[in-house]
Amino acid sequence: MSEAITLENGAIKAPSKVSIVKIVGDGVGPEIWRASQAALEQAAKLEGREIVWREFLAGEAAFKETGSPLPAETLAALKSCRVGLKGPLGTPIGGGLRSLNVAIRQALDLYACVRPIKPMPFVPSPVKDPSSLDILLFRENTEDVYAGLEWSAQSPEAKKLIAFLREELGVKIDSDAALGLKPMTKNGSQKLIRAALLWALKEKRPSLTLVHKGNIMKYTEGAFRQWGYDLAAEEFGEQTLPESKLDPNRPNARLIIKDCLADNMFMQVLTRPGDFSVVATPNLNGDYLSDALAAQIGGLGVAPGANLGDGIGVFEATHGTVPKRAGLDMVNPSSLLLSGALMFDWLGWASSAQRLRAAIAQTVADRILTYDLARQANLKPVSCSDFGAAVLARL
Repeated sequence: MSEAITLENGAIKAPSKVSIVKIVGDGVGPEIWRASQAALEQAAKLEGREIVWREFLAGEAAFKETGSPLPAETLAALKSCRVGLKGPLGTPIGGGLRSLNVAIRQALDLYACVRPIKPMPFVPSPVKDPSSLDILLFRENTEDVYAGLEWSAQSPEAKKLIAFLREELGVKIDSDAALGLKPMTKNGSQKLIRAALLWALKEKRPSLTLVHKGNIMKYTEGAFRQWGYDLAAEEFGEQTLPESKLDPNRPNARLIIKDCLADNMFMQVLTRPGDFSVVATPNLNGDYLSDALAAQIGGLGVAPGANLGDGIGVFEATHGTVPKRAGLDMVNPSSLLLSGALMFDWLGWASSAQRLRAAIAQTVADRILTYDLARQANLKPVSCSDFGAAVLARL
C-alpha cells in the first residue's frame, strides 16, 4: 500500500511507494502514455521505488463519460495525492469551454508554471549553438489575462462595462468592443517570484531576471517588476543585490536581481542566452517565452513542464493534443517522459530522475529519433512506441 506525501517545514517528503494521479489526456495523450509508462515505472523501480497509478479523467473522455470535462473526483484526487502527471488536454479556440489546464491551475492554486530550458546532448536544434542555454523559467500561472475575465462584443456584460468606463472613468472606447481584464496582484506576483528566488538561492544561480512589459502596462506588469525588487530587498536582502547596485570592480557572491522588457528578452535569449539563469515572468509573457525557448532545444516534444503550488505538483507534457497526429504512433513522448523526471526531482527521487534523463539522452545519441527531431537531422524516424521501448531498454 502506498503512503501519503507529507510536508515538513514546507518541503515535500515522499515515501518510496507513492500514489500518482494519471491523466491520459486528449489527442496523442494515449499513445505518449503507452510509450512512456513502463520507462517511468522502471526508472523508479531500479532505485527501490514504486509508483501506484491512480487514473482519473479530464478532457474529452471525461466529458463523454461524466458530462464534465473536469470532474470533481479528479480535482479531489490531485488534492489528496498531491502529485499528478498528465497528457495534453484540448482547449477550444474562440468559444466553448475555458482552458482545462488553466482551470486545474486555478482550482488547485498551482501558481508557478516551471519550465527548465536546457539542451540535451545530440538533440537537433534550429539554432546554431544552444549549448549556452541553461534557464529555469517561472511563469505566474493563475492571473493576468489568463484569469479568463473577458466578454464578447455586444454582450450585455460588455455593454455594461463600457458604460461604466465611459461614464465613471471617462474612457473613450468603441461601443462594439470586446473586453478583457488583466488582474495582477501583489500577492500572486510575489508568490511566484518568491518561488523563483528560493530555487535560485538553493541552486546558487548567478541571477534572477524579472521579465515584464512595464514601460507600457505600468500598473500591472510594471508593478510585477517593482514587487519583485521589493520582495528581494525585504525578504532576501542579505542574499540578493539589484543589478543597479552591482560594482563591476568588486567581487560579488550575492544573487543579482535584474529585469528585462519582454520584447527585448525575446531578442536577448537568441543572441545572448548565457546572460540569463532564472527567469520570473507574468502569465502571458511566460507562455510565449517558454515556447520560444523550447524551440531552441528541439521543440515542445522535448520540453518538460511543472505546475506547482504549496505542497502540490501537477506535471505535464507541454505540447498540445496534436489531433492531426493522433492515432498515428509518431509523436515524440519525451515531453511526458522528461516531465516525469521533473516529477521525480520534486518527489526527492533524484537518482530515478537521473536514470531516466540518461536513458533518453542515450536513445537520442544513438540516433533513435521520432519525426519531429529526425526531420531536423535528416534521419529516418522511429515510431512513438519504438522510441519509448528504446528508452526502456537503455534503463
